[in-house]
Amino acid sequence: MAKQPEPIKKSDVIWMDGKLVPWDDAKIHVLTHSFHYGVAVFEGIRCYAQPDGRGAIFRLREHVKRLFESAHICLMEMPYTEAQVFEACKEVMRANKMNEGYLRPIAYFSEGLMGVGAVNPVRLSVATWHWGAYLGDEGMKKGIRVKVSSYTRMHMNSDPTRAKVTGHYLNSVLAKREALLAGYDEAVLLDQQGYVGEATGENLFLLRGGILYTPPAAGGILEGITRETILRIAKDKGLQVEERRFSRDYLYCADEAFLCGTAAEITPIREVDGRRIGQGETGPTTKEIQATFFRAVRGQEPRYNEWLTYL
Repeated sequence: MAKQPEPIKKSDVIWMDGKLVPWDDAKIHVLTHSFHYGVAVFEGIRCYAQPDGRGAIFRLREHVKRLFESAHICLMEMPYTEAQVFEACKEVMRANKMNEGYLRPIAYFSEGLMGVGAVNPVRLSVATWHWGAYLGDEGMKKGIRVKVSSYTRMHMNSDPTRAKVTGHYLNSVLAKREALLAGYDEAVLLDQQGYVGEATGENLFLLRGGILYTPPAAGGILEGITRETILRIAKDKGLQVEERRFSRDYLYCADEAFLCGTAAEITPIREVDGRRIGQGETGPTTKEIQATFFRAVRGQEPRYNEWLTYL
């Protein structure tokens, strides 16, 4: 099996229902409804250290907005406003004296009633911890090996694929474990029609013939915030970008390919199902987009400063 991720490094406190509580005291009841039925909504957000030593949370407003959209889709009545959650994310970073880290806001149905039709009060927590390159430092530099999964991405009419819901990630967990057991680093899931959808926690891009392609949001992928960031960066660089469906064999013949997401950031793909992608290393266009992205998140690209929320 491929290398497992590093254990979480505890921070001091977690924001929980409006209060900061010690990490080890942030607990829920075993009969929490969302624990049994998988209806919780969450976000993954990164805060990056800036050249002046301050921290800045990347695209915080967009992440909080998507959290509330996910809750709306799942008929969850949020107990806080978007503005309160926005401030909670900043508060937990400051309280932990961190200028860099990964943030995880999560809203879930608490304990009380049981059964799939039960509606319990919604609780909300925001945790943060230090998290390095999700798919590894070496993978970030040299690219990863990817396997097309035997599991299929769920259909948008069986699950609300636009929402970032905990229960959806069974699909991802099974696909990821299958890939790891086969010696790969990550899995790519096809959609119900057999077209490339997304990876287990990332969106996918490929470059072919000078055109950058990515599956369309209307096809049932999660409409990633990092994905939208890449679309903007690529267009600003004058690249031709197309959101369109493509098959796995089209991916095999890509000149370059990469995954993107808050955790994975921008991770190149060097191989898919034993087929080398391009030259089998990080391609020049991927390197350029990757470099611009990392400059942007660290406040070194003034045109993208609107994406940063300073602590």
